Amino acid sequence: MCKRAVPCSSSSDVVATPGRKLLIVSSSRPGRQAASARWACEMETDERAAVGTEPRDCFSDPIGEKGLSFFAQEQAEAPTGAMALAGQKRQGASFSTAARCKRRAQGRDWASLPGDITNAMAERLLAVDVTDYMCFRAACARWRASTASPRDPTLWDVRFHPRGWVALCDGNGIRPADAWEITFFHTSTSRRLRVRLPELQDHRIVGFTDGLIILLNKSTTAVRVLHPFTRIFVDLTPIAPVFLLMVKNTLSWHMMEAAVCWSRSLFSISVVVWFPNVPVVVYTEPMLSRWFIIYRDLQLRAALPFQGRLFGIRSGTGQNVQVFPRHLQCPVVAQVPENFGWPQLYSCYLVDFEGDMLLTVQHGSTIDQCAVGWQPYAFAFFRADVRRRELVPVDGLGDRALFLSKHRCLCVSTKDLPSISRNSVYFTLANYDPVVLHSLSSQTFECTSTPSLIHDFKKRIRPSVRPFTLVDHLLTYCHLDHWTRGLMFHEYFGIPASWKKSLRQLNAHYSEIQVPCLSKEEKADERSRSTEIRFLPCVRV
Repeated sequence: MCKRAVPCSSSSDVVATPGRKLLIVSSSRPGRQAASARWACEMETDERAAVGTEPRDCFSDPIGEKGLSFFAQEQAEAPTGAMALAGQKRQGASFSTAARCKRRAQGRDWASLPGDITNAMAERLLAVDVTDYMCFRAACARWRASTASPRDPTLWDVRFHPRGWVALCDGNGIRPADAWEITFFHTSTSRRLRVRLPELQDHRIVGFTDGLIILLNKSTTAVRVLHPFTRIFVDLTPIAPVFLLMVKNTLSWHMMEAAVCWSRSLFSISVVVWFPNVPVVVYTEPMLSRWFIIYRDLQLRAALPFQGRLFGIRSGTGQNVQVFPRHLQCPVVAQVPENFGWPQLYSCYLVDFEGDMLLTVQHGSTIDQCAVGWQPYAFAFFRADVRRRELVPVDGLGDRALFLSKHRCLCVSTKDLPSISRNSVYFTLANYDPVVLHSLSSQTFECTSTPSLIHDFKKRIRPSVRPFTLVDHLLTYCHLDHWTRGLMFHEYFGIPASWKKSLRQLNAHYSEIQVPCLSKEEKADERSRSTEIRFLPCVRV
């Protein structure tokens, strides 16, 4: 901590700036003029860069470490105005009274709380949001000394992961990786925070896990995992050998997906990568110098990082399998019931539902639509019991809502989000009106994006409708391909052929990754090792 005194002529006040606090304390000690004793105590911190120094919007809170400096202590040392006046008239007359007031003020100092109470408060804040925990540690040096630092260099401690935060899209066509800024929204507390991240330079965002950002270097193909609030990142080995030897479809390079899981070793993380059109799943760790093959014949249709592991739906089978760590004896967690028909007739999604894994089956509707109205699909919900390897039917969603997508699914509580319908499912259709709301309570379907469509697949019909709704933002977050390009899903789910500029930008987006070539020796070495380590990642669970 660095403390610097700066003369100030203004009245006593507390002035906040992004990432720091300015405390202006008026000192009126006996024998001194109050007007000449004003100083500004500027508290700086080594952790104030955790969330950047840009101005926040009206919904966000500055989260700089050491935010509440020794204000109570300074006030305790400064006598009141009446005492100062008495001291100027009669030196030393109020010494005993001032000492008693000082002892009472020091006794009320929050910094003097016992360590067990401080830790209990910190644990409760950390259970809700890591940013609240960071603000708590910013109060004073004693609180920082008695609590663990969230700046974990390995990103292994899941307590400090920014859980509950989702990334919002600006909708201006500027990619967040190019702007070096991301706006985050907490689905439980409704807080919004815009963070400046220079670490995004020359990288492409390929995934999120518990708020951690997974990046791919566009020139070296090195993978990076970044904590957006502490700005701690972990670099991993380049994935270029996997691209060149196993994923020869260049389009799959730009559509790769990744997740952060618990490592097979202690105090480390693992990054698992899979591709939409290639049945290959690989992983690596910070201490490893190459990527290891988990599966050569697994095509994932949907995936979910859950409790440090990765689960997914095997394409064309309806099987929910444990992808990482690979289960040696029984990788299949559950099988979709046969009464839904062939796997090609329904779609499966995995959602983290209040700490449980929820398997959602979207299948064809058997209801007479002439009698009840338009009902293109029906939904069935099951809680997947990983330990017992079984599915338990779920009747409803309660006060929660689901957002479904093949890239990512989201479950949010509607208690503090009145714009989202409770006990409902938001999903998309590949037609003119893509966003559909299905209410499980009334069994109705509603197209919600009709008033905000900007084209009819031929020409533009209206300008962008602002401001975007929270539903628009959450659905765009679930569609990673649109989010990474800075485009809202409901506006650019399809691009007319006449929009040549947008199509050129899209093609440039799909050709920006430069994969370095391998020498003949490196290719031979990678091929030989790929056959040797085929079954090494298998573990008993």
